[in-house]
Amino acid sequence: LAAGLSLSFSFFTTTLSSSRRTVFAGFVASVHHRRAHLWLLPCFSAAEEAKNEMENLEGLQILAEQWLHQGIEFVQQIPPPQLYAAIGVLLLTTVLFFSVRLFRRTKSNTVLLSGLSGSGKTVLFYQLRDGSSHQGAVTSMEPNEGTFVLHTEDTKKTKPVHLVDVPGHSRLRSKLEEYLPRAAAVVFVVDALEFLPNCRAASEYLYDILTNASVVKNKIPVLLCCNKTDKVTAHTKEFIRKQMEKEIEKLRASRSAVSTADIANDFTLGIEGEVFSFTHCLNKVTVAEASGLTGETDQVQEFIREYVKP
Repeated sequence: LAAGLSLSFSFFTTTLSSSRRTVFAGFVASVHHRRAHLWLLPCFSAAEEAKNEMENLEGLQILAEQWLHQGIEFVQQIPPPQLYAAIGVLLLTTVLFFSVRLFRRTKSNTVLLSGLSGSGKTVLFYQLRDGSSHQGAVTSMEPNEGTFVLHTEDTKKTKPVHLVDVPGHSRLRSKLEEYLPRAAAVVFVVDALEFLPNCRAASEYLYDILTNASVVKNKIPVLLCCNKTDKVTAHTKEFIRKQMEKEIEKLRASRSAVSTADIANDFTLGIEGEVFSFTHCLNKVTVAEASGLTGETDQVQEFIREYVKP
């Protein structure tokens, strides 16, 4: 009896374990099936999206081909002269558009202060930069250079000016050649108080600037700035202009209308057979008065802003 009961209990536990294993195996298989379904679901979605995109691309391709075919038919109906004219206008407009954009992008904001040593260029530089007054002589042996908004203007609404004070000493004038090709304008400063003793030297320097290849080709405007006009004994701008025109006329005659700068740059100054005048220059030459020590620089600032737009 005991042996029978033991055998029955053993069979019962074996059957129960087998059932549990079957249930557990079914549960594991179900979990694996669900995991596989969840993993494949994004793949099915991606494939469906790719299929939709391909259909959209095919539709766009068909539409583009239809438009191209219609365009070709339309062009073929246009008479050749009108077609050539339309193409020419289109090309010309495109060239002009990009030329204007390139010109605006590369327009210079560099203004050069040049003239004989002692004419007051450096004082004007500081006056234009920050309105400071430098008493006495200020001589620069190296170019003073800075990019700033003129001190009388609004810094938030105005384009900065790249101002360069080029030394006036004869041995340092070669520095001017480095800046002229990219200059927007030149301010040539003359000492109105000590003008007569320096008239010929200043005229020779200005002559070489006016016959410089970069100045002529780019038509760089020049301002003849008569500085120190606050002094009672200073000469007027009209007197200085006329005297310098006479000196430049003498230089033309003495050099047979060819200066050293002309030989290098193949440019002559003035009109043959006529007495020289600044109005004969290919570039614009204007005359103004100023005083660096007293801060009277309105005419200089107006000239700068005419060629370096705010």
